[in-house]
Amino acid sequence: MSNVIRLNAADNVVVASADLSAGVSVDGEGIAVTADIPRGHKVATAAIAKGDAVRKYDQIIGFATADIAPGDHVHSHNLEFGEFARDYAFGEGAEQTAYVPEAERATFQGYVREDGRVGTRNYVGVLASVNCSNSVAQMIAQAFSADVMIDYPNVDGVVALPHQTGCCIPLDGDTHNNLERTLVGHARHPNFAGVLIVGLGCEVAQIDDMLKRYGLDKGDKLRTLVIQDNGGTTATVAAGIEHVREMVKAANGWQRQTCPASELIVALECGGSDAYSGITANPALGYAVDTLVRHGGTAILAETPEIYGAEHLLTRRAVSREVGDKLIARIDWWKQHTSANNAVMDNNPTPGNKKGGLTTILEKSLGAAAKGGTTALVDVYRYAEPVTAKGFVFMDSPGYDPASITGMVAGGANVTCFTTGRGSVYGGKPVPSIKLATNTPMFERMSDDMDINCGLIADGEMSTEQAGLHIFDVILKTASGYKPRSEAHGIGGLEFCPWQIGVVM
Repeated sequence: MSNVIRLNAADNVVVASADLSAGVSVDGEGIAVTADIPRGHKVATAAIAKGDAVRKYDQIIGFATADIAPGDHVHSHNLEFGEFARDYAFGEGAEQTAYVPEAERATFQGYVREDGRVGTRNYVGVLASVNCSNSVAQMIAQAFSADVMIDYPNVDGVVALPHQTGCCIPLDGDTHNNLERTLVGHARHPNFAGVLIVGLGCEVAQIDDMLKRYGLDKGDKLRTLVIQDNGGTTATVAAGIEHVREMVKAANGWQRQTCPASELIVALECGGSDAYSGITANPALGYAVDTLVRHGGTAILAETPEIYGAEHLLTRRAVSREVGDKLIARIDWWKQHTSANNAVMDNNPTPGNKKGGLTTILEKSLGAAAKGGTTALVDVYRYAEPVTAKGFVFMDSPGYDPASITGMVAGGANVTCFTTGRGSVYGGKPVPSIKLATNTPMFERMSDDMDINCGLIADGEMSTEQAGLHIFDVILKTASGYKPRSEAHGIGGLEFCPWQIGVVM
């Protein structure tokens, strides 16, 4: 096995596949390293003059801040982010999807709801309209302990979803609109058999106004309580328990049935990324996405700051100029947003990302975009908007994992696939989260939290295609009720995180 990974013949760097000591020869490159280089970090394979582009994946990942010699370590000390022109070539690379014949498509065991949408879990939810009602919502949910739920074997549980906003925000501002779309998306989500929304009463996020704006009607499966109108904490908790008990009894009557894979909407996320994310787990997940799309399903790529620098690869796959322009409009908004807040797009790589070998947002984005596979980009959505298109789509969101996934779930995602190189322990309710490790050492160190070891690709023990098909099989298995590690741990009740933008007054 080579001690480096070359991703493209045109690249002027390779990636160390093991810790390299100064003086060690670089396999296949005819050079030796000039300093100790950690696993996952970049090694220059040619002389790179100050100001010249550094290329990886045959794409620009930044510019040299000093002269770089062959064998040098290439990282934050001699490589920086820089703007450059990108050819969006709208739609030039979009291809027709080779769909699997309907009779041959994969299936899973799901819950078919009255509106025809399909759930992968069967929860009852207690949503808070505002931070001020969080505690009451949690008290209601806590009444349905594991001992109580033994009597309801077909119900996955009762989960409260507390959050940190809902008041002192502009009524029609971005934070309020994001919150409303998120709450409505969860209230409608097919993984909930019933939902109780709890408010305080004086908040900006008025429950009745929200339901009216989005055309939701109260009934057996959607109920509301307002603490100030209901007599305070004790009375509201008691009333909430009665409401939820009735919904749990009804939810217990639901049974799984065979459903086509076309009913799956998979949220794609990467967090705690490292240099291997773009080499192993993300391309493998991309292959699984292509497979899902061929079976008629949907996959959502998000995290707009983490496709910056790779957006030209997505616009080329857009089915129309309109779809491509929608993506660039979100990129332009982020440029303005970061500038107005004294930040830059390259602030995104975290200390952990950099320790794992990622230097610039351009490099991180090129790896992150690989999660989206190769099929045509069929639509672009605002945060938490309902995803109605079939195929590969994009949703605007921040790169912050809980906020990004919350938006995709609100949009209808019923399974999450989460790639990680440093090791994330994220879990989500009501939607299960499958963890894909990018490298074997981390998978072995955190095996209690990881579901799939994509590091086997870098180890030479599995191809990207084999890993992708395995991921697809695990998606179907998880959608049918199998609990991935985070769900088995019970993680997911505190990760609900609507995206907050702008002024809190």
